[in-house]
Formats: sequence, C-alpha cells, structure tokens
Amino acid sequence: MPTVLLLGGTGEARRLASVLPPYRVISSLAGRVADPARPAGEVRIGGFGGPAGLAAYLRAERVDAVVDATHPFAARMSANAAEACSATGVPLVVLRRPGFECKPGDDWRRVPSLEAAAAMLPGIAGRIFLTTGRQGLAHFAHLTEQWFLVRCVDPPVPPVPPRLEVVLDRGPFTVDGETELLARYDIGVLVTKDSGGAMTAAKLDAARARGIPVVVVDRPPVPPGVAVVSTVDEVIAWLCAARR
Repeated sequence: MPTVLLLGGTGEARRLASVLPPYRVISSLAGRVADPARPAGEVRIGGFGGPAGLAAYLRAERVDAVVDATHPFAARMSANAAEACSATGVPLVVLRRPGFECKPGDDWRRVPSLEAAAAMLPGIAGRIFLTTGRQGLAHFAHLTEQWFLVRCVDPPVPPVPPRLEVVLDRGPFTVDGETELLARYDIGVLVTKDSGGAMTAAKLDAARARGIPVVVVDRPPVPPGVAVVSTVDEVIAWLCAARR
C-alpha cells in the first residue's frame, strides 16, 4: 500500500485525506491552532525540524509521495518540502486552490507583503478589518492611530496594534454576516491575504456591496520546478500517474 504524506490542515487537505484510500495517508498538521479540524486517517502534529528532519521522516516512513496542501502563505513549509523531496527523490505535488477573483465594483489595492499592507493603511482609513491571521499582527503593531478589528481562530499574542478588538471565529462565513460585521464596526478598509477558497470569500462580496476598499496581500511563489495543481481530483490523477 503506497504511503502518502499530506502536508497541511486546509479544507482541501481534509477532503483529500478522506478519499485517498487504498493509500496509507499520513496528514501532518503544523499545530498552530489549538483545536484543529482533524482529517481522516493517521495524523501527526508539529514540525519536522527543517528540510533535513523532513527528509529523515520520509525515509523512516518509506513515503512514496508528498502532497503539499498547506495554506497558500505557508512558504517556509513549502520550501522545506521541495528541498526534502529533492534530496530523497520522493515525488512532490503542490495543491493550491485558485486565488480570489477581482470582480466589477471591487476596489482592490494589491501589495506584495504584510509590511507593504501596513505601510499603505494610514492613507486609506482609520478603522480596519484585518483578516490576515494572528501570526502576522506584529507587522501592524506600530500603527497607533488606526483602530483594528481582528478575526482569528485563537487569541493573538503580542506584539499587536494597541487599538485592537478581537473576534474569535472560524469560517465558513456568509455575505449577510460579513455585511453586518462591517456595518456594526464602521469598517473603512478590509485587509486580506489572497488565500482563495469559498470559506472566507464572503467578506469580499460584503466589501464590494459597501464600497469598501480591500488591501490584498499577494501569495508567495511556489518553489520552482514543483508540479502544481488546483483541485483534489488533479492530485488523485497525479498520484495515479506517479505510481506507473
């Protein structure tokens, strides 16, 4: 029975884990969320110790293929996977859902990084809905004049912006709910990563309806030379081809 190491706790990764038998599937979660949604099959939680540690794990578990289904912004893990698979000769495919699509009526301001997003905010609005995750809040901690609404799964830890309100919640979200949230807090600008996916896309529809600008942080590039697909079905087809 082939062994597949499935990296990531995304919705796509959980769906993939549930449909891959007769493979032996090992799902690896980073452990950054206190109560993650657990996929089917074997689960390991925590890091590998860099590319060398991951390569050692691939050899020890006799992994036949690796599927990188991590979050589109998990650049370090993707780089580690590419290096470890190159060192061991284990085939690797990256599953990346399509990014968000800019639609008529949107007012998007694309930036290459969280630092660039923070630098842009003082010139746009004073009340900001920040949906980039709790780990990147340090990039906004120096903004003392702006007020932030932050939504995340677990409570953030310092450094964080001094004027901050936190909403603990997990998607999927609805357009009606997001519209009400923007109105209740009188939000003037939305900041989001281009993570894609239906679970969090409603905020973009709500921002469009209210005429609110959106600062969109672009994705980091996928490591060069790695196969990239965008759907669970494409991963299954790739795995079947890799076995031939």
